[in-house]
Amino acid sequence: MPDPIILPEGPLVSTGRLKLAGVVAAGLAVLVVVVGLVTRVSADQSQAAWTQDQSIPTLNLAKIDAGGERQLVLPGDVQAFNTAPIHARVGGYLKHWYVDIGTPVKAGQLLADIDTPDLDQQVLQARADLATAQANQSLAATTSKRWQGLVAADAVSRQDADEKIGDLAAKSSLVNASRANLNRLLALESFKKITAPFAGVVTTRSTDIGQLITTGSPSDTALFTVADQRKLRVYVRVPQNYSALVHKGQTADLTVPEFVGQTFKAVVVNSSQAVGPQTGAELVELSLDNADGRIKSGDYAQVTFRLTSAATTTRIPVTAIQYRHNGPVVALVGRDNHVKIRPVIISRDLGSSVEVGAGLSTSDRIVDNPPESLVEGDLVRIAGALVQKAVV
Repeated sequence: MPDPIILPEGPLVSTGRLKLAGVVAAGLAVLVVVVGLVTRVSADQSQAAWTQDQSIPTLNLAKIDAGGERQLVLPGDVQAFNTAPIHARVGGYLKHWYVDIGTPVKAGQLLADIDTPDLDQQVLQARADLATAQANQSLAATTSKRWQGLVAADAVSRQDADEKIGDLAAKSSLVNASRANLNRLLALESFKKITAPFAGVVTTRSTDIGQLITTGSPSDTALFTVADQRKLRVYVRVPQNYSALVHKGQTADLTVPEFVGQTFKAVVVNSSQAVGPQTGAELVELSLDNADGRIKSGDYAQVTFRLTSAATTTRIPVTAIQYRHNGPVVALVGRDNHVKIRPVIISRDLGSSVEVGAGLSTSDRIVDNPPESLVEGDLVRIAGALVQKAVV
């Protein structure tokens, strides 16, 4: 047995132990290297998986509405079925008025009297002119008759007799002219009395006793305004996009601010059949029964139309549409989360949304705001993994 090795100032270590320690150290080194390699490979794989995962775009789905009934609310202009601003036909001074604003009147009811001294004198003069013309006619008739007898007796020439006959015809024409002038003045005199043209309500009175009344000027102010409000006209400008859905005989709901929560039924009776060049809308007239007089002429109203689209149509936001070389398309997401590009036909542009004809259903998953780089077959992720619900 060999002699033990004596180390200076330390414990004695055998050769076997040293070899064992070397083997352990080598094993630990190999283990560290292996762990390091495995960790690096795993990190590389995780990085690659993360990179691939991040390359999948996350997209939002668009809301799809099924075709069917929807509401269109538009402002309406309410007017009386008949409205008449009443102007004076003859000049003078207002003698008296009998009705004020808000007064119900009947057709032909007296509203005011006008004092017309000038016209009264013209009537007197016209009567005198007619009397003079009639007297001259009578004398001419007598003279003509006498000269006819003288012609028969060959006492005067035929020429002289014809002159008397012509004078009678001229005097008769003067009588007719004088009578026509008198009738004209008498007709004007009838306008001294201002009457209601139809049954209704006096909505304005712009005159008072003693006021000077002038005529013949475009700036003449109406003395009264009478409106028949038992039936109302409601004018609505329907945008071109909706004009084909509004038709004669269709009913609509009308609301006014003074009757909160109450609706009134109106019926479409006419349309302009033309789109205004400045408004881009069609003028539509509705009729409203107002026998109780609750709604007033000039009211601001909101008219609600209930529009019905074909059952095969769907409505999607305009942001879901892409315009490519082959026309408008939408991006659909299949159950495997791969994209399918589908061409669509837009049947109606509704501004913020569009109606699409057959080809889409409310169960389809349509991408909202699809990126231009999106192509057929791309793998995508749905934001929030939300399932799209159909809206009926």
